[in-house]
Amino acid sequence: MELKNDLLLRAAKGEKTERTPVWLMRQAGRILPEYRAVRNSLSGFVELVQNPELAAEVTIQPVDILGVDAAIIFSDILVIPEAMGLPYEMVEKQGPWFPETISTHSDLEKLSVADVTSDLGYVLDAIKVTKKELNGRVPLIGFAGAPWTIFCYMIEGHGSKTFSKARKMLYNEPILSNQLLQMITDSTIKYLKAQIAAGADIVQLFDSWAGILPENHYQQFSLKYIKQICDAIDEVPMTVFAKGAYFARSEMRNLNCRTIGLDWNMDIEASRRLIGENKTLQGNLDPCALYGSIAEIEHATKKMLDTFGPYNHIANLGHGVYPDIDPEKVKVFINTVKEYSSQMRSSLA
Repeated sequence: MELKNDLLLRAAKGEKTERTPVWLMRQAGRILPEYRAVRNSLSGFVELVQNPELAAEVTIQPVDILGVDAAIIFSDILVIPEAMGLPYEMVEKQGPWFPETISTHSDLEKLSVADVTSDLGYVLDAIKVTKKELNGRVPLIGFAGAPWTIFCYMIEGHGSKTFSKARKMLYNEPILSNQLLQMITDSTIKYLKAQIAAGADIVQLFDSWAGILPENHYQQFSLKYIKQICDAIDEVPMTVFAKGAYFARSEMRNLNCRTIGLDWNMDIEASRRLIGENKTLQGNLDPCALYGSIAEIEHATKKMLDTFGPYNHIANLGHGVYPDIDPEKVKVFINTVKEYSSQMRSSLA
């Protein structure tokens, strides 16, 4: 099906676009009252993720309500460990919780590479339903967590400021760590390929906990697995977002992916020099800028757009939108991107 709005895909491929495409990480979720209404009708987050029709509904809500240039499938990065044999719960106001974790080789032997079709069929069904409902309006983004970030939760068992158990594992059990990271990588490649086969137009890899690793460990225990995934995914454009990995930007220019996401602390001009002109950059407004006044949001957004320049850029925040941000402020950001980036191109004509 031909897309009516293919700005995101063209920008990801490095093509010139009539304006800068814009979407937000975590756009499908807590900021929208319409999402909360669906969520509150169910037993919990996991039930929503595993219901293809309702997952499709909340995936499409930001397209209808906010006017973003892409939908991102409503799911969770932690479906991968569950499919590998390590189930999780989503505890209200606390986050993910794994009743069992991985600490020994015998624990690892209980796991297997995910059988995507049987164990993650609900995500694939949600993609198919979403594609049908979108009817070509905008592209659909598929996603997965990067192996290191998934590893963190499988070792730690829950969210953490330090993930010290996971980092301890890298020092004390490097062989075990690499074995688990490879299993996650193999599962992730299968999962992303299945998402693409189901209809995802572009995919993103989230390395949310990249920034807690020292540079040598990031090379050894994260970037090499991200490279495997990038090399394996050649069907659609791919984005890598590694939060806090400012020290790895020069290595990211060599990844076999089209787009690199920047967090809000990564200087745009320095990132362009380090990553190179041949990649599209995504980001990177500070999410907290959306707490500001309308005039402040417009100013910050225009400044961001001016610094990135008119091409090889996908506008986004430097991380996910926070749950207490006013959706009307989000619309100011989105509409400013659309209007100002169009003006930028007109001035070049």
